[in-house]
Amino acid sequence: MRRVLAGLLTLLLAGCAAPVAPADSSLSLGSTASAAVAASAAPTRTAKIASIRTTDATKGVITVVGTLTPAPAAGTRIPLHQWIPSLKRWQEVAHGYSSGSSVTITTVQPGSIRTYRIAVGAQAPYAAAISPMISFKHYVWRGMFKKGLVAAGGAGQPQFTVVPPSEGPRRAEADLLANQGGYVWGDVDSTGCRYARNWLGNLTDGLVRVSLHNGTTAMTSVRMQQETETWLNYDISGVTRLRLQVADIRSGYGPYVSIDSLLLCTN
Repeated sequence: MRRVLAGLLTLLLAGCAAPVAPADSSLSLGSTASAAVAASAAPTRTAKIASIRTTDATKGVITVVGTLTPAPAAGTRIPLHQWIPSLKRWQEVAHGYSSGSSVTITTVQPGSIRTYRIAVGAQAPYAAAISPMISFKHYVWRGMFKKGLVAAGGAGQPQFTVVPPSEGPRRAEADLLANQGGYVWGDVDSTGCRYARNWLGNLTDGLVRVSLHNGTTAMTSVRMQQETETWLNYDISGVTRLRLQVADIRSGYGPYVSIDSLLLCTN
């Protein structure tokens, strides 16, 4: 009889212990939910590029101003990343140091159209932050003949001679000549360029006309007296084939003009 009672008691105790498992599950779920709420309530830092611009088109300087909220520790190193399409990855091209909630970063880059971002590392209690990406067109002055002549021609034994790199590394200088009554022209690929700046020196013993063309269509021109200097500058946005031409108006030996020409380009 005692053995039967002992067996019944064991079964009753086992039945009473069964509800413990759900209680443990409830505790576990409650802990997970609390952790999720805590994580969502954790403080976050944001980074943003407030402005990006070309500040020196001759040297190719880009200046980036970023904002970091809340402000990190003073003097925090903030990298500037550039997306490199050929490598399919981000690359640090410069960095600056935070001052309050702001950072200013400068870098020298060739003409380009690239995507940029800034980043700030983790600083307790804040995780690392990366800014939204910004695509930027960086226009830089370069020699008109950096990519060479596409074509040249004219009438009256035309000569369009670009100064070789050993003498003119900027690839901006050339001499244009033709016989009396003739003319000479040269074409360059101006894709990605928006402005042309040309210094002209007329060595002709008479009067000439210097002009810029969109392909074969004249856009602007200037008449130059014997042995004078002038500028011929023009907005060439949308022009993909730029022609510079010198034509004789009245001379004894034919037109002879030296030029120093620059284009403002993203390439």
